Order: sequence, then structure tokens, then C-alpha cells
Amino acid sequence: MTRRRLYPIIAIVCSLAYAWLFLFNHAHDEENSHVQTVCIVKNVTGVPCPSCGSTRSIFMLMQGDFLGAAKANPIGLISALVLIVAPLWLFFDLIKRRETLLEFYLTFEQFIRKKQHAIPAITLVIANWIWNIYKGY
Repeated sequence: MTRRRLYPIIAIVCSLAYAWLFLFNHAHDEENSHVQTVCIVKNVTGVPCPSCGSTRSIFMLMQGDFLGAAKANPIGLISALVLIVAPLWLFFDLIKRRETLLEFYLTFEQFIRKKQHAIPAITLVIANWIWNIYKGY
């Protein structure tokens, strides 16, 4: 991964995520009860994916309901943190002409590739998936 590739990807993904949050918020402001999930896994199988409830989680967090956000989906808490930190970090690197975000990404990638780190991370995602299925999201 290079800076020329990673930084635009982060900018695009964050922009799309903020656009999705805006659209989701707008849909709920209008009290549209017919708004369906966009989760392909849930729409095809009827079973929620590990990230189902992340958008709700972020909105609960924005309303100050930390416990509700964690119950909706802990992945939403991580997503919210990334959506706050990544654009700021990206902006900092661009202004200072540094590559600290790229260095962090490459270090994290090497970290998560090790079995002793990957297996617990995968286990947590599976546990979250089981939690989502149990809740019925």
C-alpha cells in the first residue's frame, strides 16, 4: 500500500460514510417506517451480518447513549472513532507533508496478520455476529 493509494481510499470511504449517515438521519427525521435495511446479507438470508446495527449505534452515540450504542453494535463505536480520527489524521498528514497515517496502517496490517492477533480479532467479530443474531437485528 502506498500513500497515493491509501489516502484517497480513506477520503472516499469517509465521505461515503458521512453521506450515508446524513441520508439515514434524513430518512428517520421524516419518520419513514418503510425504510428497509440495505444489508445484502440480511436481505438475502434473513440473518443479520456482524455490522448490522452499526448506523444505529453511531446515532445513539451521537445522542450520548453510549450503552445503547454498545448494545446496538460495538462495531459502531469503532466505526465512529475511525470516522472522527481518520479525516483529521489525513488532513494533518497532508498539511504537514507527512505519512504517519500510512505508517500506522502498515504497522497495523503487519500486527493483525499474526495468528496471535488475528484469531482473537476474528473471534470477536464472530461473537458480535452471534450477538446480532441473538438480538434479531
